[in-house]
Amino acid sequence: MQAESRGRSLWAVVGDVSMAEYLLFATERYALPILQPLARALHESGQSASAWLEGAASGGRWETPVRAVGLREALALRPRAVFSAANWVPSFVSGAKVQVFHGFNVEKRGDTRGHFRVRGMFDLYCTQGPATTAPFRAIAEREGHFVVAETGWPKLDPLFRHDAHEDDALKLPAAGRPIVLFGSTFTERLSAAPLLFEAIAAEVARGDRYWLLTLHPKCPPEWFDRYRSLAGPNAGFVETEQLMAAQRVADVLVSDTSSIVSEFVVQHKPVVTFRNRAPKPHMLDFSDSVLLPAMLEQAFAPTAALSAEILRYADAIHPYRDGRSAERVIAATEDFIDGEMGSLRAKPLAARLRNLQIRHRLGYWGPGR
Repeated sequence: MQAESRGRSLWAVVGDVSMAEYLLFATERYALPILQPLARALHESGQSASAWLEGAASGGRWETPVRAVGLREALALRPRAVFSAANWVPSFVSGAKVQVFHGFNVEKRGDTRGHFRVRGMFDLYCTQGPATTAPFRAIAEREGHFVVAETGWPKLDPLFRHDAHEDDALKLPAAGRPIVLFGSTFTERLSAAPLLFEAIAAEVARGDRYWLLTLHPKCPPEWFDRYRSLAGPNAGFVETEQLMAAQRVADVLVSDTSSIVSEFVVQHKPVVTFRNRAPKPHMLDFSDSVLLPAMLEQAFAPTAALSAEILRYADAIHPYRDGRSAERVIAATEDFIDGEMGSLRAKPLAARLRNLQIRHRLGYWGPGR
């Protein structure tokens, strides 16, 4: 059952629930923009949200009131649900375990090791669109230990909610020039960052377009140093927290095999990709850095065929353009808790072994399922 099928607003769904606690869980900095819309939706509906941030996500800042907690506090909260933007979630914390994903399926790896790998830790998968819903539902029907609801991806909610303050701060330096956004993956064998630097530097020096430059937080520090050095009258460096605004204001994206490609395409905008691992018809892919100027020319004057492919792909991966995916995730979670998605089989043995590994990693051997 899809969350939207019940026809109830989020306020009606959570209005049926007395003041409850929900837990947001992340292990990487890039997960915070995925969880922010959930925190906002919970706050606006009068519910309470706490955040347990491990590893690189620790110390993250929130735009809405969120209580920071650690392991012991998370256990004491006994949350109604745990929303995870990581590949794993601690099973010994109370509540429904909800997978909200940390990226799109960009085919960096095979399905058994990539986006469709099921680790047995989650009760509910909230998928982004038809392209991921169908495969996960097939697995769910076979395995029986989780269910699937197509909700859209909370991270993209801000793409469809214009913020004049954020957008103007990035657009004003462009002074009316077209805007190109460059973003790269951290996977070294797939990253365009070291290979396109000179070509991008030449484009920035020309000055006929304005560039917004960003890198995945896990990229090597030396790459950050090099790209930050390009900032000036023709380019600006964008931090992770500004990425949604940068995507809203940019006209064209230059990237590689990064999930930002799919995020950008959802807006029906052209993407130029460098040596993409699995190039598709909606991309303008190239393999020689000297071709960057020509590829940009094509992107800024897309053919009708290219525009049609962009629309087709965007509708397959994320057809939701209302900025309310976070609300659908919460509504689907309440449907699951209410038993409207059926019962689950026991989690597989492999999941129990992973839970032991998580306990070892966190140094916790106390009670919990």
